Amino acid sequence: MTESDVIVIGAGIVGAACAWQLAKHGQRVTLIDDGHAGATAAGMGHLVCMDDDPAELALSAWSLARWRELTPRMPQNCAWHGCGTLWLAENEQELALAQEKQQRMAGHEVVSEMQTRAQVAAREPLLTPNLAGGLWVPGDGIVYAPNVARWFIDDAAQAITCVNEGAVSIDAPQVVLESGKRLRARVIVVACGLGANALLQENWLRPKKGQLAITDRYGATLNHQLVELGYGASAHAGGTSVAFNVQPRPTGQWLIGSSRQFDTLDRELDLPLLATMLQRARHFLPAIASLNIIRCWSGFRAASADGNPLIGPHPSRPGIWLALGHEGLGVTTAPATAELLCAQILGERPAFAPDAWLPARLIRQEASA
Repeated sequence: MTESDVIVIGAGIVGAACAWQLAKHGQRVTLIDDGHAGATAAGMGHLVCMDDDPAELALSAWSLARWRELTPRMPQNCAWHGCGTLWLAENEQELALAQEKQQRMAGHEVVSEMQTRAQVAAREPLLTPNLAGGLWVPGDGIVYAPNVARWFIDDAAQAITCVNEGAVSIDAPQVVLESGKRLRARVIVVACGLGANALLQENWLRPKKGQLAITDRYGATLNHQLVELGYGASAHAGGTSVAFNVQPRPTGQWLIGSSRQFDTLDRELDLPLLATMLQRARHFLPAIASLNIIRCWSGFRAASADGNPLIGPHPSRPGIWLALGHEGLGVTTAPATAELLCAQILGERPAFAPDAWLPARLIRQEASA
């Protein structure tokens, strides 16, 4: 039976960051992954400060500060691009929302600047002229998340042993692999997204399907990640929704999102919903109508019951720790998640109190409902 200090299950961006952080703190880590593409491979790779509730804001702002320390070290294939985010307001009511967003982010030392209609047009001439203004957040950016996950693993390779096989069950302190082999560690971190439900035989997560489209290469025609101010409301809505979000990729392509559908694991493209998403994008960027879209795909976000991640000890199974439920913010919040989890596992004091992200909160919420 193979033994290490920590087993991490899932080598997406969150699991890789957790393995990296634990290895940097002297732990011998075994990283298990079944090789199936998950949310890290399917997503947009944005690093964006979100402020839809205090816990989300605290975690994303904290993590973005860590990304600013990491990105200068990453190789070119991680495709880091500090393009910032331009949040777009269609009317005066949304401009007021932008001002509120600015005030909330300022409380976490996130720099942003209100933008007039003319300033938005000067920053992005291809946008529709019918906008009231917006909010510019210069510290946001984008990365190519699959390569960043690999970089985390390679950067701590001396302390991380990779196992390319699926885990089928956990009986702490052991993990059973598909081959029947058993691995043992005093700490087992579950960071395998939606696969955690089957692995743990518990329903911690709900799937949120999303669809994306990418254009051909047209050069540097956009300067910022562009997001409508209604994005947050769309992201946390209970049903099917779309919202405008376009990224300029370093390749000269436009990555176009986004859509959300609850409780489906059907990977087939929903063509009517995709059409609605692209129509929403054309509303803000009319030039999209003339661009060649070369690929569309779908993926699945893993959502917790209250929309915030589960970071901490399993409430009833000693030795098992969770790093799950990041929805569309797994890339943004991976470094802070890893730091928070590592501090708890090693008995150190994290930068923020972990209460807002402890898995046990959902048990308490269910009991009080």
